[in-house]
Amino acid sequence: MFRKAYLTAEKSFGTLYPVFIYILFLISMKKKKLVVLTGAGISAESGLKTFRDSDGLWEGYNIEDVATPRAWKKDPELVLQFYNLRRKNVLDAKPNAAHTGLAAREKDFDVHSITQNIDDLHERAGSTKVLHLHGQILKMRSEKNDRLVYDIIHDIHLGDKAEDGAQLRPHIVWFEEPVPMIEEAMAVAGEAECFVVVGTSLVVYPAAGLLHYAPHGIPRFIIDKKIPYTSAVQDITVIEKPATEGVGLLAELLKDLKFSI
Repeated sequence: MFRKAYLTAEKSFGTLYPVFIYILFLISMKKKKLVVLTGAGISAESGLKTFRDSDGLWEGYNIEDVATPRAWKKDPELVLQFYNLRRKNVLDAKPNAAHTGLAAREKDFDVHSITQNIDDLHERAGSTKVLHLHGQILKMRSEKNDRLVYDIIHDIHLGDKAEDGAQLRPHIVWFEEPVPMIEEAMAVAGEAECFVVVGTSLVVYPAAGLLHYAPHGIPRFIIDKKIPYTSAVQDITVIEKPATEGVGLLAELLKDLKFSI
């Protein structure tokens, strides 16, 4: 039966048959698309504090006082002070086993990391496709033009200007601001062949809704030390562990999915 199919294909494609076989080989070798949504829980194990573990405070500050457009208008110096401190914390932090574990999956999968975090720990761990939903602490931008973006590792001060003459501010998406990268993130999630959630409470929208954009029927995993409410989504494999432990367990589970999904 196989020989008959082989001869039929060879007859149909003629001299192009070897090319046809090579194309089939390339298709079979194409890496599956693994999309990972990460939140504060993955960076917490690198020593970066999270809002949800701090009784409503973030590094001792109320969110409303440092992470909203109203806060920037009211007291930009306080906002800069807060993010200058956070920038130092990020530069002192190191990627943990969860970050490096996800980066290592690129050997077998086409890994796309969508992160709610503003640090660069995914990149430093070796991840090559990282989409930052909420901005990046190691960048700054004009307060009037969000396309004028600059790298930074030092402090931002009042009086520091962008090339358009406007005050520089952290390149962060604050609460109450639109999320410019959300449509791109939705598109990435919609092409997933496997979807993983790591270290997020799934309460901050629109990022929390990305899980629902993943195609139905694909493998889904959620890793967190306290699993968030996900009853609306079916067929999720739950790994109730800290990110570093959970990503290690995920690596074993993905071995079985590498060729089956």
